[in-house]
Amino acid sequence: MKKEVLFIIAAVGLLLAFLFGTLIYKSAKSDSSAQQAERNRAHLVRMHSPTLGRDDAPVVIVEFLDPACATCREFYPLVKKMMAANPDRIRLVLRYAPFHDGSDKVVAVLEAARKQGKFWPALEALLAAQAEWVLDHKPQVALVWKHLEGLGLNFEQLRADMTAPEIARMIAQDLEDARVLNVTKTPEFFVNGKPLPSFGYDPLKELVDKALASAR
Repeated sequence: MKKEVLFIIAAVGLLLAFLFGTLIYKSAKSDSSAQQAERNRAHLVRMHSPTLGRDDAPVVIVEFLDPACATCREFYPLVKKMMAANPDRIRLVLRYAPFHDGSDKVVAVLEAARKQGKFWPALEALLAAQAEWVLDHKPQVALVWKHLEGLGLNFEQLRADMTAPEIARMIAQDLEDARVLNVTKTPEFFVNGKPLPSFGYDPLKELVDKALASAR
């Protein structure tokens, strides 16, 4: 009888130790994730970053994007769909990671369009027509112009603004932040400072849903 009691006590003790250890691990993991998110914030959002959505939205998705990246083109409408399903609760911040040779020139086109208040229409037009100006994984700037027609852009001004030194500085800053954050491919997402645990739409949606639930 005493052996049975001792066995039960030992089993309960082991179970309590396991549960306590699990709680400690989860707490440490949560603290580590929070610390990582805090470290990331300094490099995630810059004053020059294009944004979509309310400034006070509780959930901020930061996306490092290359306009010549096919996967970026595929993810863009999915992110917009998440935003539409949660009006005023998600803000999208774009950062540039022009890893394709020549993508920096396309970024310059987009930034020049932003000077005329046409950034988002220009981005969506170029993503929609990406297959026509990215040939063999190489962006051809000469082929982007016709896809911007109908947006009301002043093309003479657009070509002049492309060479503005602040655009080159902006791209350099984004690439440096990408390096610090270990961004090596596009698209790369951070949700409220936290990186995706693994790449894919489902991990992104799960992270966004958790952030939305925490903000309620």
